[in-house]
Amino acid sequence: MTTTYLRQANNNDLPEIKKIIADAKGFLKDQGIDQWQDGYPTEEDLEKDLKFGITYVLIIDGKIAATAALHQGLDINYLNIHDGDWVNGVEARYTAIHRIAMSSGFRGQHLSEKMMTGLITISSVLGYKDIRIDTHPDNLGMQKVIKQNGFEKRGVIYMEEKPGKQTPRFAYQLLID
Repeated sequence: MTTTYLRQANNNDLPEIKKIIADAKGFLKDQGIDQWQDGYPTEEDLEKDLKFGITYVLIIDGKIAATAALHQGLDINYLNIHDGDWVNGVEARYTAIHRIAMSSGFRGQHLSEKMMTGLITISSVLGYKDIRIDTHPDNLGMQKVIKQNGFEKRGVIYMEEKPGKQTPRFAYQLLID
């Protein structure tokens, strides 16, 4: 039987998290997706996430299979939404899922749903009922995962991955009880 769970990352996980993100950047590039191709997320972003305790990892039989950041509170990137709106407004209390990536060694095993379910559960345990996420318009795989987990498209936001360069992202929201 496979042991699968989500836990908060620790400093010992950082090298593997950095490897997973680097692999994900290559995977996106190979698909012709212009997401994460300008340096974002940087190693400093990943280190800061870990320092603030918002990095989570999916563990499969003792190995890190995936990583994500679960931001709590206002996310400046979500303050301006175009072609739609957030159900609870821009200044609602919510979590935002960022920098979600699957290890190349676990890709194709349909583990993204387990990762998303874990992040939704953690949001609920932390007292959040509003969960938000975004992805690149060309990232059809991530859009599918997001929609399969009950998120609804709410509009378009713009991310500043590189100073002075804003890129569009489809923005999604999930409200839970």
